[in-house]
Amino acid sequence: MNQAMTTELPRPSPKSSDPAELAEEVLYCLTYRIGKNASVATRHDWLTAAIQVVRDRVIERWIESTKAAYDTKAKRVYYLSMEFLIGRLMRDAFSNIGMLEDMRKALATLGVDIETIAALEPDAALGNGGLGRLAACFMESMATVNVPAHGYGIRYVHGLFRQEFSDGWQVELPETWLDHGNPWEFERRERSIEIGFGGTVQSVTDAKGRLERHVWKPNHSVIAVAYDTPVVGWRGARVNTLRLWSALPVDPIMLAAFNAGDHIGALRESNMAEALTRVLYPADSHIEGQELRLRQEYFFSAASLQDIIHRHLGQYGELLSLPDKAAIHMNDTHPAIAVAELMRLLMDVHGHDFDTAWDISKRTFAYTNHTLLPEALESWPVTVFERLLPRHMQIVYAINAQVLHEARAKEGFTDAHIRSISLIGEDGERRVRMGNLAFAASHSINGVSALHTDLMKQTVFHDLHMLYPDRINNKTNGITPRRWMMQANPGLTSLVREAIGDGFLDDIEKISELDKFADDAAFREKFAAVKRANKERMATLAHERTGAWIDPSAMFDIQIKRIHEYKRQLLNILEAVALYDQIRSNPDKDWVPRVKLFGGKAAPSYHNAKLIIKLANDVSRAINGDPSVRGLLKVVFMPNYNVSMAEVMVPSADLSEQISTAGLEASGTGNMKFALNGAITIGTLDGANVEIKECVGDDNIVIFGLTAEEVAERRAGGYEPRAIIEGSPELSQALSAISSGVFSPDDPNRYRDLIDGLYNHDWFMVAADFDAFCKAQREVDQLWRNSPQWLSKAIRNTARMAFFSSDRTIRQYAREIWNVPV
Repeated sequence: MNQAMTTELPRPSPKSSDPAELAEEVLYCLTYRIGKNASVATRHDWLTAAIQVVRDRVIERWIESTKAAYDTKAKRVYYLSMEFLIGRLMRDAFSNIGMLEDMRKALATLGVDIETIAALEPDAALGNGGLGRLAACFMESMATVNVPAHGYGIRYVHGLFRQEFSDGWQVELPETWLDHGNPWEFERRERSIEIGFGGTVQSVTDAKGRLERHVWKPNHSVIAVAYDTPVVGWRGARVNTLRLWSALPVDPIMLAAFNAGDHIGALRESNMAEALTRVLYPADSHIEGQELRLRQEYFFSAASLQDIIHRHLGQYGELLSLPDKAAIHMNDTHPAIAVAELMRLLMDVHGHDFDTAWDISKRTFAYTNHTLLPEALESWPVTVFERLLPRHMQIVYAINAQVLHEARAKEGFTDAHIRSISLIGEDGERRVRMGNLAFAASHSINGVSALHTDLMKQTVFHDLHMLYPDRINNKTNGITPRRWMMQANPGLTSLVREAIGDGFLDDIEKISELDKFADDAAFREKFAAVKRANKERMATLAHERTGAWIDPSAMFDIQIKRIHEYKRQLLNILEAVALYDQIRSNPDKDWVPRVKLFGGKAAPSYHNAKLIIKLANDVSRAINGDPSVRGLLKVVFMPNYNVSMAEVMVPSADLSEQISTAGLEASGTGNMKFALNGAITIGTLDGANVEIKECVGDDNIVIFGLTAEEVAERRAGGYEPRAIIEGSPELSQALSAISSGVFSPDDPNRYRDLIDGLYNHDWFMVAADFDAFCKAQREVDQLWRNSPQWLSKAIRNTARMAFFSSDRTIRQYAREIWNVPV
């Protein structure tokens, strides 16, 4: 006993940041929380121990932040999003709480390299692309600028798929990010909420036969269980909460069925519950997938609304003050069913009449639109909606009657306007329009770039804007500079600190002081050295993941984003094919060495997007294996693009491809990340590119192609892509090579339909913009040859990107939408 006591590890002070004491704390955690001796601990054990030591400090501030919001009765923001693409949290939390370097030293004394174990932390597979990454940046910025907030979403077991390539084809595999547990999350079993589906609605009347209320009696329920993750703001000033819901069955094993021998039937309820939170965005090309998607959206929205009301009633005892104390923000249309759920709770559970409930809802909700693609504004078949959510269907009809009554009372509204405004689409199959529901129920509807907001008023919400002209406003997106410069690009961060001091770390506006170094030869040389180191890191990653060798001295030309025809990866591939032909035809020309790097996932049911990935890989194989190219051009598609990969690719980029069809990209945030890290943008005047151009200056960005107005005019005027293709020798040759099977000798017809689509309709204006894109790329080559000039422009991009901080965006949301002091 005495011997054991003498060898027991002393419990160190949880307040210390001294590396020696931190090392003791890590060992204590390893022994008594994980149950391992240091001599047998795995790298995952060290990772968990290091996280838990820092997490203790985070928890203290988390509790303090929550208590302060309660004591001061501060207004809270509730951010509802189907996606939170948070990536790895270790470096984010360690850095924001100011312990990254101390923990690095502490682990080093124990023989553990922090970078090695940090690489083991999985990316939380909770999002698909920009929508989810924006939500993650916003959560970090809300904590940074001291906005009390909860994020609400789904704790997907697998989330978005893990992407692998089989002979160049995308293969979707489960993303097992929870295999080793999640040391950042806390299960809150006490916050379990029963969520119903289906069933019937009964009317309850008083003694005189007057309607008192409706009672929804679902025929199937699941339990939503909360999992909380702390979100640390910069310097740890505030820690907010990301609450994700997991689904459990009400009755895990139906014992009577099991005992009767129906083993499959006994587990049916369990399987149905698990399906709700198993994957992000189930395929909705069939009715079963559509139903599961709607169930997911209602599940997390209803759990979140009931949680919000529970918290509000616990503090204030009534709901009339809800708009004054809670701002509920819907990130796109996915949570729009929350409108009907709040109305149901206010009327059916808490006894308010329709007018009062509608007034409370409109003053509480706000909605961010993220798309101008009509098909992306969700709608659900009335039959599916009514079968799953019969009471909510009644409420949607009631809201619709109110909105249409307002429209008919307004001068100048025709039947066509009424049809457009209606929450029920009557063209063909009757459908519930979730975008219209979100708009009607929100006091604020914002776009995410100046161009996008203007186009919203002109296109998808034109008639609703006529009815409610004061609701639409702009809040240009932003990114957190902590994640996307200070952590992802420590070399550049150190260089900027050396040049202008530390002020920009707390106030990103001060990075503008870097502008005066753009023409300083010594600084340019240091800037180039940082970029080179980042490119060498990227080259190593490319070789590890694909086997390709790429030259860090070549121009790194990068396009990383969701694979979609409007984002026009196809345009980029066609330019690569045309450049390949030119290099082979003109071997004596002074070509600029270039590496085209791609990354992104295609939705499993999106045939053309998956075909574009295959084409990129086929083109890559042909070009990279052709000795006549002499390494002057390489094409590499990085598999399984995610946040962690972006943190390597973005700092390495020389050229940022932002080439969507003008008028279709709402904003983009990748464009902001690249420019902040010293890449020059080549892009159309689309989304936030317009504002980036204004901030960095016309001379520091390369713009090409049709504007949004010109795209609309071409479509309205009978655009004929065939004539354009036949008038462009380079494009004709590239399309002919692809269509005839030059890049697919095993299947010469593989790309024929894809190429025929460009000849016959070309909705995304690939042919229309091709020659302008090629011309712009040759201008980029010319600029690259003048290294001092290129570096000056790259430095000015970094120096002039402060406007695109998500801190600025969140302050605007807080002041102009949520009415929260900042």
